[in-house]
Amino acid sequence: MEARTINETDYAHIPGWGIDADPENDPTYPMKHWTGDDHQRLGWERPPLQPVDVEILKSIEHPRITAVFGTTAPPMGLSGMIRRYAFKYSESHYGHWLPLILADRVGVVEGIIDDLRHGHVPNIFAEKGWKAGWKYNKQGIITKVAVTVAVTAAVVWWLRSKNERRLEA
Repeated sequence: MEARTINETDYAHIPGWGIDADPENDPTYPMKHWTGDDHQRLGWERPPLQPVDVEILKSIEHPRITAVFGTTAPPMGLSGMIRRYAFKYSESHYGHWLPLILADRVGVVEGIIDDLRHGHVPNIFAEKGWKAGWKYNKQGIITKVAVTVAVTAAVVWWLRSKNERRLEA
């Protein structure tokens, strides 16, 4: 297979790209009320882009970043490394979404560690909404605590028994 270089105007390799560019091939016909102005959007002038002053992760399916993006939490630490890894894969691939979910969980732990490092003890019960959960969903909170205690006890028991077997050998 021959390697292709992709420039900004060559999107033919993406299935369905530009499907709405031809006014004669309007998939909303006959339901849409045609005004004649609907396809003037094809000649619009792109507004100035938001300046990029932090690292922005973008999809491999798109040649440029979106016009507007968040800059409050650029990727950093272990969660940032996981996010950079995820953006090497297509958005239609588990290799993209599962690492992003993992990166969110790692980011929570990193946030707690950062709070502790700066001398702030986070109120995890309030931040997780346990007070509201206790008020409106007592059974759910009790179940969650019971499952957490059971899983933690099982892991501790397994690790202890593994350690004891190692010491006996």
